[in-house]
Amino acid sequence: MTRAEVSVEHLKAYLEKTEKALAKARISPPERSFHRTMADDFYRMAKAYFNDAGHFFDEGDHVNAFACVNYAHGWLDAGARLGLFDVGEDDQLFTLSE
Repeated sequence: MTRAEVSVEHLKAYLEKTEKALAKARISPPERSFHRTMADDFYRMAKAYFNDAGHFFDEGDHVNAFACVNYAHGWLDAGARLGLFDVGEDDQLFTLSE
C-alpha cells in the first residue's frame, strides 16, 4: 500500500474513533445562549458528515468516506477547542493541547 491509498482497516479505525467522539461530546453552553446555537450547529454538521461517511463506506466509495469522516472529526475538534463541547480531558479523541 502506498500513501495514496487508504486501507479498509484504516478507514474503519477512523470511523470508530469518530463514532466514539460523537458519543462523548456534550454540548456545553446553556440552552438559551447564542453559543448553544453554534454548538448545536457544530454537532449537527459533525453528525451529518459522519452519516455521509457511513453511506459512502457502505457503497464502497472509500475516498469520499475518508474525506467525510475527517470533516466530521474536524467539526468535533473545533467545537471542543472553542468550548462548545464538554469532552472532559480526553486528548485521545480530541485535539485539546494549547
